[in-house]
Amino acid sequence: MTIQTIEGNPGSEISPETLSCIAQLLGRTPRGLEAVVVVGTEDQTMVIRVASLVEGKPFPNLFWLIDPDLVYRIDCDEARGLIQILQGQVDSAPALQRQMVADHRAHIDLRNAYMTPAVERQLRASQFYAVLQQRGIGGIADFSRIRCLHTWYAAHLVVPNTVGRLLARHWADIDRSELAT
Repeated sequence: MTIQTIEGNPGSEISPETLSCIAQLLGRTPRGLEAVVVVGTEDQTMVIRVASLVEGKPFPNLFWLIDPDLVYRIDCDEARGLIQILQGQVDSAPALQRQMVADHRAHIDLRNAYMTPAVERQLRASQFYAVLQQRGIGGIADFSRIRCLHTWYAAHLVVPNTVGRLLARHWADIDRSELAT
């Protein structure tokens, strides 16, 4: 799989074809869509960037994973208990714990960088700005916990992070063991 991280240019439009593809992948019209930030093979949209304010409500998930193969793979891994396994790795390694906290703080800074002054004013007026400043990747408030691998991996494809690296290492281990059999 070839992955390319891109950035939507301010004021640039997402083509109707891309918008239609995103809607098909989501199973609905996307809300709060600001940009396509990661594309894969044949320009298939993998990760989108979403606004911090969607339909008047705060939205802490900056990046949304929409690649169907990755979503399915992560669904299966989560169903097999991978979050608990990775959480155990983090819980037993202070360095990973510190890296996760740094990942969340960097994510908050990145979300703030994309936030327009108008959105920031609306969030402040509704008392949600301060809440978003305490929510990291996937809207997580407890920076020591892994909650959703989809949000971590979407963010990882844009800016590498601890949980994304752990997930990629897990997949590499599986791939190596499958090759050995």
